[in-house]
Amino acid sequence: MANHEILIVDDELSIRMALKTAFTREGMSAREASCGAEALALLSSRKFDLIVLDIMMEDMDGYSILQKLRSDGNMTPVLMLSGRQEETDQVLGLGLGADDYLTKPFHLAVLIQKAKALIRRNNIYSRQPQNGLVVGPFRFDTMKLECYKNDRLLKLTARELVLFRFFLEHPGQTFTKEQLYHQVWNEYIVDDNTIMVYIKRLREKIEDDSKKPAYLKTVRGIGYLFDGKA
Repeated sequence: MANHEILIVDDELSIRMALKTAFTREGMSAREASCGAEALALLSSRKFDLIVLDIMMEDMDGYSILQKLRSDGNMTPVLMLSGRQEETDQVLGLGLGADDYLTKPFHLAVLIQKAKALIRRNNIYSRQPQNGLVVGPFRFDTMKLECYKNDRLLKLTARELVLFRFFLEHPGQTFTKEQLYHQVWNEYIVDDNTIMVYIKRLREKIEDDSKKPAYLKTVRGIGYLFDGKA
């Protein structure tokens, strides 16, 4: 992770300093922005490997900054921070194109691991077609936040998009319900019924036969696996 540069956008000085110190210890450099205007000015003049973006700021909220970045075609990974735990906030942030979400207060070690994972994931994205992620017959448009199967638009909800995008990013990997719930819902207490409902909905929209899934498979006793080569 050496030489990677992070932009920290938060109006709380103590948080900016703590994050900057943590990233520096990991061999990464960090720039700070105390408001939305300052952040957009920095982003217009240089590239970053990751943006750590607070939602609640006085001049401009994190959602507005994120929406402008994505509409301008800036697909830098974004880790959003929020002092609120409402699920709707997470859904909105992820639906607008955030890559992950962390609720305050948080452990710095958790944030660092999330940051490293997002940077690694972005390196994989950089080898994909511009503004898109392609796996088998599926194409995820990261600008429009739309997903297609054989060029046919799939009508996915915001949460379904987040879940399916996660599977597309990790083809061939098996994930437990706990891992999916943590990655997509950002929770450690797993609601089995919620996972099952969303898996069922996704299969109904992406499979030729949802009762005999060829892409989103169940790994007995473990969890789920996405096979883009089916």
